[in-house]
Amino acid sequence: MAKFLDKFKCFAAFTLAETLIVMGIIGVVAALTIPNLNSSTADKEKVAKVMKAYSDISDAIGRAEAVYGPVNEWQQLDTNETSQIKRLGERITEFMKTSKTCGMNKSQGCIGRKIYDKTSNEFIFFNLAGDSSDWGYKVILADGMSLSISVVYGPGDWLFLYDIDGPNKGASMLGKDIFSFTIVRNSSPTELRPDPRTLTTSLNSCFQAGFCTEWVVNNGNLDYLKADTSGKCPNGKVLSETVTSCK
Repeated sequence: MAKFLDKFKCFAAFTLAETLIVMGIIGVVAALTIPNLNSSTADKEKVAKVMKAYSDISDAIGRAEAVYGPVNEWQQLDTNETSQIKRLGERITEFMKTSKTCGMNKSQGCIGRKIYDKTSNEFIFFNLAGDSSDWGYKVILADGMSLSISVVYGPGDWLFLYDIDGPNKGASMLGKDIFSFTIVRNSSPTELRPDPRTLTTSLNSCFQAGFCTEWVVNNGNLDYLKADTSGKCPNGKVLSETVTSCK
């Protein structure tokens, strides 16, 4: 009987050791994979938000034009750009679900005060659409996203600046939680596009500054955040028009 118990103890001890080894391996694998899974899930959620923003603004523009006529005719009713932005904002957001409207007023909390590029530098021109300025028509949408409607300096196109995390959350960084769409001024029919058209002539605008809305819409990922300013991924791949993932 004693010999049997000794053998049983040895067997049990060996089984426990095996169990601990297996648990250790599982722990290591989990530690390596769970952060990647979380990151992948977060990226997919952001992509979904960007696509929703694109769909919603397209729908709102179409419905507004059905009532008020083509966007390129609206500006004829106003003599200055501020009133043009206000009219554009009022007419388009009329067909969007909002939880708060700040309008042209500043410091009302509808969107963050400062916008940063991919290198964490303030992007001054987009700050004009932020909460510290009265240059943009600002709202918080029912889905929690912030929207500021303004104008792009240079071509004068209409700017729709989204913070997909909502006001005062996240990094307020281009390509991370700040994404933009534009209506090309005087376009007929109305041309809505991702990113200001002057900044999409090359992928450098995405890799270096963060104007990556077009990348997200076309490729359905945020892999540019894994790449350096030349588009090179950690695994050596270089993102391009044909190489659209770091995987």
